Amino acid sequence: MVYEERNVWAGLIVSVVGVAIYTVLVLPRAIGGDPTQVDWVAPMLWTIGLSIVVSIVVSTVWGIVAGMRDPDGTNASDQRDRDIARMSNRVGQAFLVLAGLGVIVLCALQAHWFWIAHTMFYGFAVSAIVGGVASVIAYRRGLA
Repeated sequence: MVYEERNVWAGLIVSVVGVAIYTVLVLPRAIGGDPTQVDWVAPMLWTIGLSIVVSIVVSTVWGIVAGMRDPDGTNASDQRDRDIARMSNRVGQAFLVLAGLGVIVLCALQAHWFWIAHTMFYGFAVSAIVGGVASVIAYRRGLA
């Protein structure tokens, strides 16, 4: 597994786990009553911050372990890595654009901050996850 693919896997795993944890923390509180009264800001910020840190740590540790197993392995990116990154970014950005449009509509309707923030949060999450899945598929099956 090449350097870039390891980073994609690390980000994908951490994104799925982070979103799942956040959803488990907030959803039960939102179901029972008025979702706009749920304390979501701190859990969302902690989830985002910890996901970034954990993703970096997982990538670093995985890279160290891979480097110990194959010291001659390279950490350099090649044209294929750049092409896959470009393709997966386009795929992921499509979902980010949809979330952004949803946020604009919610703002125009003067929706509560809860709905606006969650539309963007899950838009970022879907973008990261779908982009990561597209990268993994491209690494395993090729671009064409």
